[in-house]
Amino acid sequence: MKILIIGCGRVGSGLAKQLSLQGIDVSVIDNDPETFKSLGKSFKGNTYVGMGFDQKVLTAAGIEQADALAAVTTSDEVNLIAARMAKTVYKVPSVAARVYEPQKAKIYRRLGIQTISPVTLGIERLASILVYSNLNVERRIGTGQVVMVDVDVTYKLVNKTLADVNIPGEIQVVALTRNGKTSLLNEATVFQIGDLLHLFVTTTSKEKVSKLLRS
Repeated sequence: MKILIIGCGRVGSGLAKQLSLQGIDVSVIDNDPETFKSLGKSFKGNTYVGMGFDQKVLTAAGIEQADALAAVTTSDEVNLIAARMAKTVYKVPSVAARVYEPQKAKIYRRLGIQTISPVTLGIERLASILVYSNLNVERRIGTGQVVMVDVDVTYKLVNKTLADVNIPGEIQVVALTRNGKTSLLNEATVFQIGDLLHLFVTTTSKEKVSKLLRS
């Protein structure tokens, strides 16, 4: 698999290093060569100096063979141009861009470009913390009617199973982390102290979840 990353700031460099550690062929583009120092000596990918929408630079970086591209510079405009080029000109299968202005994210999505908005994510995270103060809400799903929640197994849940927690259409346990290993569950799985449950919960089921999990 080959992935191009445009922008080597904190997000770009962190993403590049993580993907490189997974054995993925990563190429990073940035107009400031000094930023590549943040990749460290262990980075196995390639770096290219230039603008993320420069066709010569993109071609040199291998965009024609790329399976995915992430535009994560500090400029929404640069990210939009680069992402659109990748999607429409080079037909890169998977394209994502970071967008600081939430309203611009809607435009990206209409163009078929996946977006990550730090502002929107921050707002959603704070709202989730306030509404679900006793739960660890990881993220909202889709348009926000469903949230993904992490819950430590309390004594009230010890020896319980999926049937004791799941409520059709409201609460669904999707996975469990035990001794550092995460796995999908089956009907016979029995919860233990130290387990971490991963649930999908509708936002209207707050009281039911709190009552169910309260120790």
